[in-house]
Amino acid sequence: MQPRRTVLALALGALLTACVTPQASVEPSASADAPATPTPISTPTPPPATATPRPTATPVPTIADQPPALALDAVGTGFASPIGIASASGGWLLVNERAGRVVALDPATGGTAVALDLTDRVLNGGQFGEQGLLGLVLHPDWPDDGRAFVHYNDRNGDTVVSEFTGAQGSGDAPTLGVDSETILLSLEQPFSNHNGGQLAFGPDGYLYLGLGDGGSGGDPQGNGQNPSRLLGKILRLDVAAAGAYAIPDDNPFVGGGGAPEVFVYGLRNPWRFSFDRETEMLWIADVGQNAFEEIDRIDPASDAGANLGWSVMEASHCYDTAGCATDALVLPVAEYGRELGCSVTGGYVYRGEAVPGLAGWYLFSDYCTGLLFGLRSDATGVNAPAILLETGASVSSFGEGADGELYLADLRSGTIYRIVAGG
Repeated sequence: MQPRRTVLALALGALLTACVTPQASVEPSASADAPATPTPISTPTPPPATATPRPTATPVPTIADQPPALALDAVGTGFASPIGIASASGGWLLVNERAGRVVALDPATGGTAVALDLTDRVLNGGQFGEQGLLGLVLHPDWPDDGRAFVHYNDRNGDTVVSEFTGAQGSGDAPTLGVDSETILLSLEQPFSNHNGGQLAFGPDGYLYLGLGDGGSGGDPQGNGQNPSRLLGKILRLDVAAAGAYAIPDDNPFVGGGGAPEVFVYGLRNPWRFSFDRETEMLWIADVGQNAFEEIDRIDPASDAGANLGWSVMEASHCYDTAGCATDALVLPVAEYGRELGCSVTGGYVYRGEAVPGLAGWYLFSDYCTGLLFGLRSDATGVNAPAILLETGASVSSFGEGADGELYLADLRSGTIYRIVAGG
């Protein structure tokens, strides 16, 4: 059994005055050495922009005005740069390590087992530490449908999304066949940073994929605002048939005006997104350029094709257009500046039962400062997050168990924590 330890909330004093910026937040200049630029894609005239109303979350009357005190309980140790947590049957978690291993973790005992090892085909870290095994999700019908979907950077640094097959016996850890890979999507990356990473199934049963704008600094290729390019987007794919993906009939650009895979655009580097299992709202954490980090909340039913602003905007502030117009943009529901951090890590709306008073709060963090933030999931306007806990961790990812309990990964120490009630 792995040792368990509890990290209690620290007394909050003055705001942090300094933060060592990790590799993940470093922006290279536009002239940095990089792979050859892909053949430019002609930009069609997008559909006429119309004002996009802010989505209104389904009312949840049980949200407390103030969240309870929180703490962290270590449930697994010894991981090598963990950057993703996925849920599996029987209470198991799947932790993807940046170098290419997927390790199954039983949070009840701390026991582990290697489920998949792709270190022979994954580029680990890269120049700015943003490449590796970036995302993994099991099919919603796992283990009856024994497929898993994985997002990684290959040895050339390019994006690969693949399907693997595996199995899980009753009480056993899940396993995936290393030789079962079928590549579904591959995409050349112009620079080594801003790869995005998250894979998740939505309530509609489709597979969603987050991709950054391609990297460098300031989106020099204009990918974020070009709906015909896949970079700087969240994609929506139909993977009902094994070995390939199809385009959902109701994707916003299926009839033209953009790439048919695109669901929303105007993103810089969406580092973790999730669906609220109760309201079905889509929550996106988008890492900022050099001043603001943002949280976006999207209604999948009404906001397909939404423009989230980058690089016209950085959060709710004009970035590369003086006097920029926001009428056709969906603005963030939360933002914060460099006094609180430099690289946002997206989380989940809490829907578990172990922490009374936390239901309906969206939890997220910052990789640089380790602050655990909270935001009411029914918030309106552009909000400042509430500081809930100083974790002391380099929070690289969150995970949600089948029971709705939340976990986070500390990249630096290699520890997986459960978020629990504080003393």
